[in-house]
Amino acid sequence: LGEHRLLFIFDNKADVDRVLQNEPWSFDKHAVILQYYNKTLPLRDLVFRESLFWVQVHDIPIAYMNQATAEELCSVIGEVIHMPGGPSLGGQGFLRVRVHVDVTQPLCRGRIVTLENGEQSWVTFRYEPLPNVCYWCGCLDHADKDCEVWIHSNGSLKTKDRRYDSSIRALPFYSSSKNVVCVPGYFESQKQRL
Repeated sequence: LGEHRLLFIFDNKADVDRVLQNEPWSFDKHAVILQYYNKTLPLRDLVFRESLFWVQVHDIPIAYMNQATAEELCSVIGEVIHMPGGPSLGGQGFLRVRVHVDVTQPLCRGRIVTLENGEQSWVTFRYEPLPNVCYWCGCLDHADKDCEVWIHSNGSLKTKDRRYDSSIRALPFYSSSKNVVCVPGYFESQKQRL
């Protein structure tokens, strides 16, 4: 449709919903932003700004590690989407939250939270899976060399001057789908045979 826009037509709404629920999508490591089109809105009025991401919330103090706290922390990133039955507890002491992220704004790296006793703690956000990101400003809608920060520096910035690094990326999380069922007495009877 021009201006790097494509129109995908599906035979049924279930396929559309499945594609939108499995965001984010990427092509050649670049973000592909999807939006439902209802055929009545002029194409020029479509705005491609948001994509769904799984955000891993790391370093939450144990006393506060619950889904409600993680969702409240992620509300600064964007609209939190409740995923019934979705995996939320990570295997390495983090929680996962599904969030609509504005890809034209810098990604939020984390937050300082104040605990009940007045102490402050840093909570880290990591995004899965994250396509190419500008490490100068943290936006997903352009590359490092197209960033205004880099352009205005006339090439004088060094790698150490980047505001972002690879720590913003999270490895994809796959919940363990293995279920173990123990039948009392079965293993004992097998041991007796041997």
